[in-house]
Amino acid sequence: MNDRNQKWKPRKRALTGAAALVLCGLIFGAFRLASPAVKIPTAEVKRKEFVDYLEIRGEVKALRSVVITAPYSAGDLQIMKLAENGAKVKKGDVLVEFDNTTVKQKLAQDQSALKSAEAEIQQSRAAARLKEEKDLTDVMTADYDVRKARMDTSKQEILSVIEGEQAKLKLADAEQKLKEAEAKLKADRSSAASDVASKQQKRDQAAFQVRQDERILASLALIAPLDGVVALQNHWQPQGGPTPFKPGDRAWPGAGIAQLPDPSTLKISARIEEAERGQLKMGQSATIRVDAVPDGSFSGGIDTISPTASLDFNAGWPVPRNFSVELALANGDARLAPGMGAVVRVAVGRVADGIVIPSSAIFRKAGRTVAYVRRGTKFEETPVEVSRRSGDEALIAKGLRPGEQLALKDPTLTQ
Repeated sequence: MNDRNQKWKPRKRALTGAAALVLCGLIFGAFRLASPAVKIPTAEVKRKEFVDYLEIRGEVKALRSVVITAPYSAGDLQIMKLAENGAKVKKGDVLVEFDNTTVKQKLAQDQSALKSAEAEIQQSRAAARLKEEKDLTDVMTADYDVRKARMDTSKQEILSVIEGEQAKLKLADAEQKLKEAEAKLKADRSSAASDVASKQQKRDQAAFQVRQDERILASLALIAPLDGVVALQNHWQPQGGPTPFKPGDRAWPGAGIAQLPDPSTLKISARIEEAERGQLKMGQSATIRVDAVPDGSFSGGIDTISPTASLDFNAGWPVPRNFSVELALANGDARLAPGMGAVVRVAVGRVADGIVIPSSAIFRKAGRTVAYVRRGTKFEETPVEVSRRSGDEALIAKGLRPGEQLALKDPTLTQ
């Protein structure tokens, strides 16, 4: 009997210990089931106006932009300086500078040729003045000789016949020399004028070439014609494919180096499906958020809706047909630039007095739509009927009452 009692005592102690462990486990489990309710974030079921928003993905575009092109007839074009892509510039700022070493050298040579041509004109004019002065002196001398000879012939009555004839011969000779002097003066004047005109033509050609060089030199610096944001254009590279221009690249005459959109013509452009188009109307107001400007939103309105569908080649393959829509911005921002992504929210429906909850409070369980309603320290799974969803809110048709607290995270995953 004593042996049996001694054997039973260790078993009794073991059973008592196991029972204590089970009891501790139950207490701990109950605590775990109760405590998550406090830690899980909640939201209140509200009765308020529900706004049904249509969200459209689009991008900022400029209706008008200026393409900055490389100059024509400027020879070899190598980019030395280039504005950065996305840089904001003012009207008159230099956007692109090409290598101008060769043009400057040619300009210096042509300017030297122009100075030489002008010097030649001055020399020709000086030589012509000297020759004309000599010719005028010769004409005056010949004229004097003619006058003197005429005076001598007037004395024929008192001179012998021989002397009279000699005087006539001298007069004829003097008159001939006067004609020759006058003819030489006229010829030298004409020759000098022709020589000066020829040198002036040479000077004009040199001056034209200088102006041409100066024009080409000025064209090697491309200036911003308006305020805007620089959008560098792509050119084909054998190794990299389409690549934006950069300093050191060579460009061909007329190549589009950069695009400068007019910031006053910025709009939001998007593509929509047929079902979405049916919900939109001209003039509908919208709220716009631009990805690159996260600290603010913009207001706008639908400005254009295409009447017919068109192929959207940016939407992948197979190419879908959809509609284009444009929204005018009511307020601008200097940070906006073409190509920036945007999300447009258009109010397409309203329910004045609805049961509204956050979309994150709705869960799918075994094919059902449910919400977890807080009951004391626990959450009770409750089936709900969702009428509409819009963004981060949902309109509830059945299953919830205003004022109830809902779990924003699935409590069954934390219990």
